Amino acid sequence: MSTEPILSVRGLTMEFGGIRALDKLDLQIYPGQIAALIGPNGAGKTTFFNCLTGIYMPTAGELHLSPPEQPGRRLNGLKPNQVTEAGLARTFQNIRLFPGMTVLENVMIGRHCRTKAKIFGAILRNPGTRKEEKETVDISMALLAKVGLADVADEFARNLPYGAQRRLEIARALATEPLLLLLDEPAAGMNPQETQNLTSLIRNIRDEGLSILLIEHDMKLVMSLSDYIFVVDYGRKIAEGTSEEVRINPVVIKAYLGEEVEYA
Repeated sequence: MSTEPILSVRGLTMEFGGIRALDKLDLQIYPGQIAALIGPNGAGKTTFFNCLTGIYMPTAGELHLSPPEQPGRRLNGLKPNQVTEAGLARTFQNIRLFPGMTVLENVMIGRHCRTKAKIFGAILRNPGTRKEEKETVDISMALLAKVGLADVADEFARNLPYGAQRRLEIARALATEPLLLLLDEPAAGMNPQETQNLTSLIRNIRDEGLSILLIEHDMKLVMSLSDYIFVVDYGRKIAEGTSEEVRINPVVIKAYLGEEVEYA
């Protein structure tokens, strides 16, 4: 594993009308790592993802994405589409697919940030545009095969079972060719078999070299998957470490049991 982080977050603070949702949060994600961000409801986890992906402008702090052996890029102030182009892709706690489009079309949309054809190319249908369209279809079909949905490529997204919709959203995120994949509660609402399939998929994605940061309430999944875990409560990082270190951390136990905790 590289000694240089692919994502570096320093002093991240987010305030809403005087309420501090994130409080000087620091963390680093390394290439080829599955990391998890966990904490009780309202701890600030989704707010953190929204700051990373340009939905919220942080009140303070620094966000840097550093591809291996390439110059880093500051994410502060970038719009969501610019963050995606920089190499961050995410799924959402509430599934956000295009229900009236096919499974294949949903993934092809994810390729938009990596294609070059403009409106005139689409109108004139020049050779470069046709080649790019074929590549988009081929890449999208390969991603559907990866997540086990190639056989329903022509089905409308709305008709997929819940677990399959979750996997489709991951395929669309992968279509953007991310450096870091952000998964917001990917196992939410899944049955045990769907969760097991998801766990295998996430491991396969990591084994292909992609870094992953996930928010998840399923502690069995978190503990079995994660190389490293960050724990937040009331917007502050209260612990970090391996799954074994976090599992026995008394501060983490108190936070989850709802007891009063003294933060250093």
